[in-house]
Amino acid sequence: MSKTHWKKLVNPEYLGVYSLDEGKDMIVTIKAVSRQMVKGADGKDQECTVATLDGQKPLIVNRTNAKTIAKVAGSPYIEDWQGVSITLYPLKVKAFGDIVEALRVRAQKPQMPKLEEITPTHPAWQKCKEAVQSGNFTIEQIKSKYSITTENEAILCSK
Repeated sequence: MSKTHWKKLVNPEYLGVYSLDEGKDMIVTIKAVSRQMVKGADGKDQECTVATLDGQKPLIVNRTNAKTIAKVAGSPYIEDWQGVSITLYPLKVKAFGDIVEALRVRAQKPQMPKLEEITPTHPAWQKCKEAVQSGNFTIEQIKSKYSITTENEAILCSK
């Protein structure tokens, strides 16, 4: 039976350790990183480094996680982090005079599952083509489930 962390019920705007399924890591891909004003738990605004992620809430990137992302990305420059996949996991740390769970980034690139290639002869091809053409699915959503060549992507997106 799946349990619900109480922080999920307040629907925070950013990822936290409560966003992970119990006992599981989460693989995410960075879309962009920038400085943004973030409202803290105390209600005060502060400027933070925030990573926008594909298909997830944004992640506030602290110094520890930024160093690890730089290692995984092979670059200290946030512009080079775009498109980099990272693995998030929970870790108990000492903070604010207590032991709390924190969201951390694993120091190695995640093992990405090999996606099945979609081609015009694939059984799901026609459904994918219809979904893209109707606007119900984007090509990015198709790519999250299947690998596709540039040529087949052009065919899939053509009317």
